[in-house]
Amino acid sequence: MVQDSKRSRPNVLVTGTPGTGKTTTSTALAESTQLRHINIGELVREKNLHDGWDDELECHVINEDLVCDELEDIMEQGGNIVDYHGCDFFPERWFDRVVVLQTENSVLYDRLTKRGYTGAKLTKNIECEIFQVLLEEAKESYPEDIVSALKSDTIEDITRNIATLTDWVRNWQPRS
Repeated sequence: MVQDSKRSRPNVLVTGTPGTGKTTTSTALAESTQLRHINIGELVREKNLHDGWDDELECHVINEDLVCDELEDIMEQGGNIVDYHGCDFFPERWFDRVVVLQTENSVLYDRLTKRGYTGAKLTKNIECEIFQVLLEEAKESYPEDIVSALKSDTIEDITRNIATLTDWVRNWQPRS
């Protein structure tokens, strides 16, 4: 991908199944790099960028076009960490790095049940992780050289991931 020469700071997408540590990682990374953290779930709720509620999965049905319209100018400026459990609808040109957080299934199960996930919502998310759906989605949607999978089972994993990504942000250079 050719990075946008207008940007002086990179854009990073942090994705993965719910419960893999996206928000924890994104928040800490934003603090260490001074990049802007954009939590798509919160943005959708705050700005009503959805098409209603999915009773089975107990979540809003996001309107991807509205989300992309809302973010276009911000992403063009650079300096953003986007935190969301999907990635295939964002324009490829937005991101300089795509990180897919992965968590061992028993750890993920515990995290999701502590959040109150049950039934279809719990099952679908565990299956998504087992079959590495988000990693495949990322590899199909973005150049493979900007996509990386990072283990996110423990606090040590998360700390290491933040350090690795902080170094990457500090060393990032826009291409001319």
